[in-house]
Amino acid sequence: MLQKFKKMDASILVIICLLMVISILSLYSATHGTNLEGHHLRMLAYYVLGFGAMFAITLVDYRLLVKYALYIYFFGLATLLAANFFGSNLNNATGWIQLGPLSIQPAELFKLVLVIFLASVLIKRDKSKLDFWRDVVPIGLLTFLPFALVMLQNDLGNALAYVVILIALLWIGNVKASHALIGFVIVAVVVGGGIKLYTVYHDSIYDYLDKIGRTHWAERLDPWLVPEKATAKASWHTDNAKLAIGSGGITGKGFMDGSSVQSGRVPYTYSDSIFVLIAEEFGFVGSSVLLLLYFILIHRMILIALETKERTGPYIIVGVVAMYLYQVFVNIGAFIGIMPLTGITLPFISYGGTSLMINMASIGLIMSIRVHGQETDDDMPSPSSNEQKKRSFSRKEARA
Repeated sequence: MLQKFKKMDASILVIICLLMVISILSLYSATHGTNLEGHHLRMLAYYVLGFGAMFAITLVDYRLLVKYALYIYFFGLATLLAANFFGSNLNNATGWIQLGPLSIQPAELFKLVLVIFLASVLIKRDKSKLDFWRDVVPIGLLTFLPFALVMLQNDLGNALAYVVILIALLWIGNVKASHALIGFVIVAVVVGGGIKLYTVYHDSIYDYLDKIGRTHWAERLDPWLVPEKATAKASWHTDNAKLAIGSGGITGKGFMDGSSVQSGRVPYTYSDSIFVLIAEEFGFVGSSVLLLLYFILIHRMILIALETKERTGPYIIVGVVAMYLYQVFVNIGAFIGIMPLTGITLPFISYGGTSLMINMASIGLIMSIRVHGQETDDDMPSPSSNEQKKRSFSRKEARA
């Protein structure tokens, strides 16, 4: 066991510890003197549990998870269905399951489930080009199912994360260049056409969304696409976020001096909007340090993928990297005006037990690949090989 811990990537451990410090300090600043005071201590407790989960997963050979990926996939679907039927509502999303004092968000859990499952499917192609009808379409349908369930929960941010993970794994899974080009063109036409239609027929679309009770969709898109038509309520969050980020300047106003928190102009500074607090209090320098930590983390993960001899590990790492890149880009992009506001959390920084546990479990999976990935598939013991060894040993005893 000690030898396995020695093989862990020390750089990643240091980065996670630094992100933990940033998170705890930011949460203390965001909740001090409010009715949410103490969230930084709860986050510290989540981190303790998260490190425990990370070390436990590190000891487990990740190929065992890949072996039972189909069962894990169905378990993940079951939790999503449970959230759809029995989930509680929080911030216009119904994807939360209450287990006593704990709130669990299955949509967060399924991101890691999807990474493991898609990696297990793609590794069976044995380096051959993916066939469109036999491979790409079934994999797409298996991703669309949880995507649809999470969309029904009104959680666009996590639903889109599944699409990003799918695209990343299809790319590394050796999709044909022609299929990739066709897919890119289709996505560009659909997204570009959708944006054009929304801007041209905004009033009609808004009226329709009002009839079906989904005006909050427009409130998230309007400040990004048609700011001149956005209501004061819709643009209030992002406008104040930009002002707070800009007011931080180069070095920031200083720890505990963020006026966006004291004035309450920017909501959820302890959760989704925590980057706004960091940018205001620590400025461009502090924001750059945070982004640099993310860059180094992802760089180390990619190096582990390149060093891994076993083939499943790199698939998993690419999926996790795509998940992190998406969350960082969408979360920060929403508050600087280049992305719509989706309510996605900032990895390792935003308050939230489920989000942090999934992120720490993902790091544990990366560490497991670092520890066990130098072994080839033939090095992994299987029940059949053990039985053969026992039978061979018995025959030697009989001869003796």
